[in-house]
Order: sequence, then C-alpha cells, then structure tokens
Amino acid sequence: MLKYIKFLSDYLRFKASVSKGEKRFPLTWKDRYPCLHDRTQSTEFDAHYLYHPAWAARILAQEKPELHIDISSSILFCSVVSAFVPIKFYDYRPANIALSDLSCDAADLLALPFPDGSIGSLSCMHVVEHVGLGRYGDPLDPEGDIKAIAELTRVLASGASLLFVVPIGKARIQFNAHRIYSYSQIISYFKGLQLKEFSLVMDGNGGFIRNATKEMADQQLYGCGCFWFTK
Repeated sequence: MLKYIKFLSDYLRFKASVSKGEKRFPLTWKDRYPCLHDRTQSTEFDAHYLYHPAWAARILAQEKPELHIDISSSILFCSVVSAFVPIKFYDYRPANIALSDLSCDAADLLALPFPDGSIGSLSCMHVVEHVGLGRYGDPLDPEGDIKAIAELTRVLASGASLLFVVPIGKARIQFNAHRIYSYSQIISYFKGLQLKEFSLVMDGNGGFIRNATKEMADQQLYGCGCFWFTK
C-alpha cells in the first residue's frame, strides 16, 4: 500500500512538471503502468539462469566449434551465442526465432533425430531434471531423465564436448517441477564420459565457483551443477 501511495505521489508530481512545459508525450491516468517493486538497492537476478549460460558461453567462445547443437536450453543463451558460434536449437516445443546462424526445430529428448556418435559439440542445460514429470506436456516417466541422458551420450561423437546442467544438492523430486540430483548421481549416469570441469552456482545468490568440488556440491540444497563432459 505504501508503495502505491508513493507511486501516486510521484505521478502527480510528474504530471505537474508536464503541465509546465514537457509536451513530447501524452500523459493519461489510463496509461499508468505501476512498477512497484523495482526500486531496490541492487539489481536482482536468478543466479541459476544467469551463471550457467554465462559459463557455457565462455566455454564455447574458447572452444569455437564449427557448429553447436543445443537441446532445449535457454533460448536467450542460444540467441546470444549464435552471434559467434552457429547453433542448431531443438526443443519439445519448438521456438519461432529468426536470427542468422541460429536454426530452431522440434526434437524429443528421448529419441533424438541424430545418428550415433554424430554430434561434435552439444549442450543440454537445466532441462533433463524436468523430463518425465509432465510439466511441459511430455508423458509421465520416472526414468525419463535416465533415458534422456542415454540419448545425449549416444549421439555425442568421440572427442566431443557435452555441456550439461541440472539442479544439484540433496537428491529429491519436487513434482512436477524438477528433480534435484546429487553430484555422485550425475557422475554415475555419465560413467562412459570424462569430466573435464565441474562448476557450481551456490544456493540462493551465493555466487558462482569455477572448478568446484563434490564436497561443495553436497552442501547445497538447490544449487546448479555445471558439468563439462568429453567422450
């Protein structure tokens, strides 16, 4: 209530200044658009969704693949990174985006439309934890995440990179939003691959740690684990 009173006071003072000479824009009460929660001491952000795309973008800028395939990660990530690495983006619900060096198509993570060992650079970030929980209209399947991981491993070429991100901490399911994995679970699910790097977004806005440890991951309640695997 106090914030709305402040908004009303600001509106009336601004309107008074407009009546004294600022005529560039019409100002009417029906066009008001209160933004009551933006007057903060600092800029807020979702740590999971800021740090993990930034981590992946830096790796791709370093590795410079000729083509990168992404499965259902952040479309903002794919849109920005396509400025310096050509990207093909696939999603269960395809995105209608028109940008140079970015193509978008439909794919089912449980049956990827690629031959075995054919993808040289691959990412699937903050995605697998949802598979099989029905959140996005996909069929219910308690083993959906395991099947998705098997598909990612299947299509990855020898010597290729996989950027894989999931919530990390105390293992549990928060139906029908997502699963949260332990560090050891993820390592066991990708036992055929080599871990090149593990980085971690800490609980809350606790920050980002490049080259984190299992012990750090095990201390999280809802962290974000960033795994760089190679095959």
